Amino acid sequence: MAGNCGWRVAVKSAVSAKREVVRPLDPRTLHTSQHRQYQNHQNLRALECSSPPQDHHDPDHPDLDHPDGAFEIVGDIDLPTRIPGNIVDGSNGDIAVDHYHLYLEDLELMEFIGINTYRFSISWARILPKGKFGNVNIAGIKHYDKLINALVEKGIQPFVTLTHYDLPQELEDIYGGWLSPQIQKDFAYYASICFKYYGDRVKYWVTLNEPNVVAVRGYRSGIYPPARCSASFGNCTSGDSESEPFIAAHNMILSHAAAVDVYRTKYQGKQNGSIGIVMNAVWYEPISNSAQDRLAAQRAQSFFLNWFLDPIIFGNYPKEMKDILGSLLPDFHNDSFGKLKNGLDFIGINHYTSFYAKDCLHSTCEQGGPGVSMTEGYFLRTAIKNNVPIGESTAVDWLNVYPEGMEKMVTYLKHRYNNTPMYITENGFGVINAPNSSIENFLNDDKRVEYMKSYLDALVSAIRKGADVRGYIAWSFLDNFEWLSGYTIRFGLYHVDYITLKRTPKSSAKWYKQFISNSTSVEAVNV
Repeated sequence: MAGNCGWRVAVKSAVSAKREVVRPLDPRTLHTSQHRQYQNHQNLRALECSSPPQDHHDPDHPDLDHPDGAFEIVGDIDLPTRIPGNIVDGSNGDIAVDHYHLYLEDLELMEFIGINTYRFSISWARILPKGKFGNVNIAGIKHYDKLINALVEKGIQPFVTLTHYDLPQELEDIYGGWLSPQIQKDFAYYASICFKYYGDRVKYWVTLNEPNVVAVRGYRSGIYPPARCSASFGNCTSGDSESEPFIAAHNMILSHAAAVDVYRTKYQGKQNGSIGIVMNAVWYEPISNSAQDRLAAQRAQSFFLNWFLDPIIFGNYPKEMKDILGSLLPDFHNDSFGKLKNGLDFIGINHYTSFYAKDCLHSTCEQGGPGVSMTEGYFLRTAIKNNVPIGESTAVDWLNVYPEGMEKMVTYLKHRYNNTPMYITENGFGVINAPNSSIENFLNDDKRVEYMKSYLDALVSAIRKGADVRGYIAWSFLDNFEWLSGYTIRFGLYHVDYITLKRTPKSSAKWYKQFISNSTSVEAVNV
């Protein structure tokens, strides 16, 4: 998906509409938003949005933001999207929605709505052309300086991601990218350059965006770069789906830890910022009340979400993974334990939908289904139970509307990770970009408004019960290039004409503007 913009807003349920006072740099109430991008050595990054902090953590008023992805909205990017057959509609991200050239116009739109924090990605290769120790590209440094300064001048807080599905191609060519431990030192060096040049103005850092998706789709199914997999898992020219996802994940975890260590030892004390990681988070309901299916739902979380968060927070992999995988999991050496434990200040959560989990460890499952293999955790992922979907179906095949999953996901993380501060860094509703549809059909997006209302109310419920959620980010500010789906799905609050690049507010943008103005409740906004 792409990135977006955020703004300060008090999240309100239907029974609350209290106004809050802003006090800058309180991480408990920062409003954030984000955008995504995939990029190699020629890629540019897109921008995302967020909102500034408030003076206290009010359960009725978490911060609200908007996300946008670099490649998805900036354009002028990568090799993989130019390979025939990779993208559903045969398109590429050469232009996307050209946020790179139109960012000042887009900042005006954000300011109009009320956004006061903007989350964007920095291109690793734009800062370090070789991806490692060597000359810093001053032109690249100045590019992000201009963006950050423009944000600060408008009173918009930068919220910066260091890598979002992107890796310098040179590192992939030289030593295999995330498959080599060498990347840990190179990533830490790149991070230190960013902290040095931008940390005086950037107070919120994300090391990696959705590393669990990178590990699974890049090294197991092979549908994302670097497109590595075994023949039984996908159509790749090389790779090992049984081992490489765990090697890549291990190096991503240790790269995160190395960057956090650099930030905490050299920069955090004087720059007064915070640093975290963003995870793709899917809620799993057991398909039945049986003990086996309940354990399968737990394995589903451990083999996707806790796979990364347990080592970063507790210093080791989840028990469910160690019991099943044994020696397939790499070891953490003693010298890395200290850096790993409590290795973040916040958890970013990208949550859209939920699934059922069915046990495949003690029961028979059809081979080849999602999740059923040993290295995936021996569970079947499905959205259907007794011929009924888990929630209202949408035109996007993987997205069913199940707002209960938002509250349950946040509550689960609250209990497992000692209520570490959380941000909802992506949440949104997509529609199919039908070629014959009129623009009015896209602008009257009542279903998106209903989705946002229901998920925000579920989030408020979790916060009222004690979850330390400090911000919400809607996906996405603009329609954009949606990775493998190309331009076939629209997630934006603003409609983009992909020929003229004209931006037009949808009903959801008007609703969101009223909502974040603190003038109304979730249910009371008219558009």
